[in-house]
Amino acid sequence: MKKEEKFKEILCIGAGYVGGPTMAVIAAKCPDYNVTVADIDARRIAAWNSDLLPIYEPGLDEIVKRTRGKNLFFTTDISSAIKRCGIIFVSVNTPTKTFGEGAGKAADLQFWEKTARAIIEDAEDDKIVVEKSTLPVRTAELMHRILQSNTKGLSFEVLSNPEFLAEGTAIRDLESPDRVLIGAMETDSGRIAMEKVFDIYARWVPRDRILTTNVWSSELSKLVANAMLAQRISSINSISALCEKTDADVNEVASAIGMDSRIGPKFLKAGVGFGGSCFKKDILNLVYICDHYGLGEVARYWEQVILLNDYQNRRFVNRIIRSMFNTVANKKIALFGFAFKADTGDTRESPAIYISRLLAEERANLAIYDPKAIPNAKKDIADIASSVEFHEDPYSCAKSAHAIAIITDWSEFRTLDYQKIYQSMTKPAFIFDGRNILDKHKMHNIGFNIYSLGSRPLTTS
Repeated sequence: MKKEEKFKEILCIGAGYVGGPTMAVIAAKCPDYNVTVADIDARRIAAWNSDLLPIYEPGLDEIVKRTRGKNLFFTTDISSAIKRCGIIFVSVNTPTKTFGEGAGKAADLQFWEKTARAIIEDAEDDKIVVEKSTLPVRTAELMHRILQSNTKGLSFEVLSNPEFLAEGTAIRDLESPDRVLIGAMETDSGRIAMEKVFDIYARWVPRDRILTTNVWSSELSKLVANAMLAQRISSINSISALCEKTDADVNEVASAIGMDSRIGPKFLKAGVGFGGSCFKKDILNLVYICDHYGLGEVARYWEQVILLNDYQNRRFVNRIIRSMFNTVANKKIALFGFAFKADTGDTRESPAIYISRLLAEERANLAIYDPKAIPNAKKDIADIASSVEFHEDPYSCAKSAHAIAIITDWSEFRTLDYQKIYQSMTKPAFIFDGRNILDKHKMHNIGFNIYSLGSRPLTTS
């Protein structure tokens, strides 16, 4: 293979929520490139090669089926793919450490380092290695040191290209991104490598939306972006607690402040708390880095975002208990939604996990319905399985329930026949709208005791 041709061969190591969709879109937009997604998990790769993909994401099925077997390939043969490809994206898991130094905050980089060493072992020529995983600032320097320690005389360039997609809108975010960020070492070879990755995205992304920085700024930007978004959620959730005490309405407050052009309306919707694989992990990582550099006040500031999120989970459950005559023991509570957000089956760090466990501790009987997340939910709360039943539709889930708690903002929950649901429930019937998606006055007129976040409840007595 000619030297330049190898850079038309792209490999992504890691076939998860970032790697799979990102590479599918690159394959669709760059038909003259061959794109390979590799993973050690044979079951995951088999799913990518089947009609039932391992993740749910609107629009993903269509793109994969259009490109798979043409210029998009899924494999467990990582070694052969490393040998063949000139550009290697690394999208392996970097969870929060659960052991040793930094446990509970620092990123666990063992999978990332194993990948770097696999690249050294199998590479036969120079490579461009692109960090796609969310990593602590200065990680590229460590990867570069590992890669350059090879005894084959090979040269590796390490770039940072963090992903800013949101689950549920990932394909739209990839096809029309706010920005693409590429960070490189400030060397001639680093800039040449950056141009090759730049040219990939420039096939469909306007060039003025492709931002190039030094590699450290790129790494830190990903952590800060997620921290800022989570901060806005915790901020409006803190105000929802105040609204409930003062008879203000958090939706009205959010609307008023969101019209200020300096603030804007996004991420100002009160809810039961944020979840997902990124926000908590990245903020904890940011806290650890700040502590490492002696910035204790900065670390405590960002740590409070997490503490407020945990408080919102507990506050939601406590409101359920207090409103239902100070006990939920032996009462059936239907949870509508388990995914951490709508339009995904992902349940990682979902508020539903913690809310379910807190309710189970109070001896509640739980019934759970989610259109996409039930397989993951069954694994997430296997420890309280004796207190839980799962349903294939919301109507059977709510039958004979004392209360409904809306956890995920699936659009179908807005359009259910709540008159039919009310008639099937134990009275008095309660709805705890953890996403503020229902018309509370309509629900009250049906007969529900309706509790929305951040506003005065409407009760029947």
